[in-house]
Amino acid sequence: MVKDKLENSSLYGGLSPKIAKAFRYLHETDLSEIPVGKYDIDDDLFTIVMEYQTKDISEGKFEGHHKYIDVQYVISGNELVGITSLTDQIPIEINEADDYDFYALESDFIRFDAGTFMIFFPDDLHMPCIRLNEPSAVKKVVVKVKI
Repeated sequence: MVKDKLENSSLYGGLSPKIAKAFRYLHETDLSEIPVGKYDIDDDLFTIVMEYQTKDISEGKFEGHHKYIDVQYVISGNELVGITSLTDQIPIEINEADDYDFYALESDFIRFDAGTFMIFFPDDLHMPCIRLNEPSAVKKVVVKVKI
């Protein structure tokens, strides 16, 4: 898992050419104007733009992915994200078609603010969309990078 400001994304483009392309998309797209929806970038990358209200931790689920790396970027708002490792975890729900598994476990939480990105690799379980104190509006883009 990586967390940093978008202005520092050049430090991470060397992880893979596809991740570098994901960062180019984030830099070159007017994210404040992009509507909610799913957008194909190429055969190996697509984005999901979402708007939502953050929720209580009791409503959260840990998710993990097998076929894609997530590059998540908060356009506006803030949230908490639970993070833990996949090691020795057993999924409680598996959805192969949409490439996610859900897990029930404890973790640490990281604040995720506007202007910040996080990269989640297949071993990084994450619980997004959790409120800090009160529910708040978040706009986020997730670039899905095919492994």
